[in-house]
Amino acid sequence: MTTATTLVVSTLVLGVGTFAFRFAGPVLRTRITLSPRVERLATMSAVVLLAAVVATATLVDGGEFAGYARPAGVAVGGLLAWKKAPFVVVVLAAGVTAAGLRLLGVP
Repeated sequence: MTTATTLVVSTLVLGVGTFAFRFAGPVLRTRITLSPRVERLATMSAVVLLAAVVATATLVDGGEFAGYARPAGVAVGGLLAWKKAPFVVVVLAAGVTAAGLRLLGVP
C-alpha cells in the first residue's frame, strides 16, 4: 500500500526529472553539435519507437494476442488518418470497425 508521502515524493521526483530533461535540451543544443546523419537517425528512431508502441498496443492484450478486430480497427483508423480524414471520422470509423467485427464474432 502506498502512503501519501510516497505519492508526493514520487510526483516531485518525476516532476524534477521532467523539468531537467526539458531544460537540458535548449542548454545542450548550443554546446553540442550533431551531424546531420545523427539528427536524421534521432528523428527516425522516434518514429520507430512510436510504431513499436502502436504495434504492441494493437496486437497484444495481457501478454496474449488481442484478436483480429483490434488490428482491423487500427488499420482502418490509420488509413483514414493517412488520407487526412477529420479526426472524429478516424476515431469513429476505427471504433465501429473493431466493434462491428466483435459483434460478428471475430475475436
